[in-house]
Amino acid sequence: MSDVNPILSGSAQSIAAYQEAIEQSTKAVVQWLKQPEMYQGKSVAELRERIQLEFNAEGLGNQAAIERAVEYFLKDSLSVHHPQCVAHLHCPSLVISQAAEVLINATNQSMDSWDQSPSATIIEMKLIAWLREQTGYPAGDAGVFTSGGTQSNLMGLMLARDAFFARQGHSVQLHGLTGNLSKIKVFCSESAHFSVQKNMALMGLGYQSVTQVKTDKFSRMDLNDLQAKLAQAKANGEQVMAIVATAGTTDAGAIDPLAEIAALAAQEQIWVHVDAAWGGALLLSEKYRHLLNGLELADSVTLDFHKQFFQTISCGAFLLKDARHYQLMRYQAAYLNSDFDEEQGVPNLVSKSLQTTRRFDALKLWMGLEALGKKQYAEIIDNGVTLAQEVARFVATQPQLELVMEPQLASVLFRFRPQSGEAADVALLNQRIGDALLASGSANVGVTEADGITCLKLTLLNPTVSLEDVKVLLASVIACGQQLHNA
Repeated sequence: MSDVNPILSGSAQSIAAYQEAIEQSTKAVVQWLKQPEMYQGKSVAELRERIQLEFNAEGLGNQAAIERAVEYFLKDSLSVHHPQCVAHLHCPSLVISQAAEVLINATNQSMDSWDQSPSATIIEMKLIAWLREQTGYPAGDAGVFTSGGTQSNLMGLMLARDAFFARQGHSVQLHGLTGNLSKIKVFCSESAHFSVQKNMALMGLGYQSVTQVKTDKFSRMDLNDLQAKLAQAKANGEQVMAIVATAGTTDAGAIDPLAEIAALAAQEQIWVHVDAAWGGALLLSEKYRHLLNGLELADSVTLDFHKQFFQTISCGAFLLKDARHYQLMRYQAAYLNSDFDEEQGVPNLVSKSLQTTRRFDALKLWMGLEALGKKQYAEIIDNGVTLAQEVARFVATQPQLELVMEPQLASVLFRFRPQSGEAADVALLNQRIGDALLASGSANVGVTEADGITCLKLTLLNPTVSLEDVKVLLASVIACGQQLHNA
């Protein structure tokens, strides 16, 4: 065994090694946070050439391993806290979330059974109960923390599928899928998250099971087209097992008409799942909470906290309105969630989750809520939405920039538009602007499409970013666009 005990334990030697490793890592992070560049600008090829695994028989020791991680990982990491890093739903993190990670990692609790995570289990259950209250759900604790939106959406769709078959007297859990599966459909908007298709494929129903509903000029699900497609499905002998509504589309931040969708679904006993991975942050908003009206009518909800709740990755949740539906995925193992435990009222969260071993990510949100309080949390969430509106007004004053869509959450869709040039040339030009800014290490601007238009995207999650910061970024976009256009 090496001189430094590699296992974290209560021994004096281990504690000393832990403190030394954490201190060395923390000092490196502090230095990294001070660097002015958003990114060092290395290409894919350069990173492939540069990064090599140093794994030998003797081992390098903690200090050298940390030094190599700093050199080959930390220094070449994207600074997501940088004011010019605005491409994705990729947030800077709360300081308290970093502190929570220390506690989570050191204790290494596993959230599958109470005897592996006693206090953590109770904290997560109480936090789920609180989230249900904010959503407008009945009192209870039906829900679980997840790795993020894709997993939460999978849980919603899976339970929707199993509830659909259960109404017909068939248990998917016991007997698998049955019948003409090509006739089973899920509806979502054209702007819904790709995980709807991905998850339907994983569940054995395929991409063909997904019917996309048209959207309006703001990327919200079109109710008239939804009604027409529901009627057409019935005429075709198809059965709709679920409608996935979105509260916060990835690009536009669009929120579908939740109450109206729920009303249409109720007429046909169709499960409604709301993907509120982004827009769910408005649950804490003082200005914009009303945009989520109707969320309480959904059968299940996806929430993400590593977006506009500013938690470190990963941190998400799945909420289930009616706890009885959890029976559709219930499985008991004597070594985790035995009948005896259940009779004694011992909570084993593995019964609610697709995962078995699972991190105690709920602690990050718990500590964030307690540290900031509801007022400050609301302010930093609302800041992004308000800033996006200010940026949109500024973009409208710039002759070389064109606003593609009015902002709805904290994103701005726009494009550089030279005085001359074909549409195809303008599309390629905007793509090249995004690539060039990232390659230079100065900025990370999103490139996407809206109504067939290739455009740039600012996702303004960072509460430390001001309008002046964004003006600097937009000036870089214009300068880069002019240079590329004139080249």
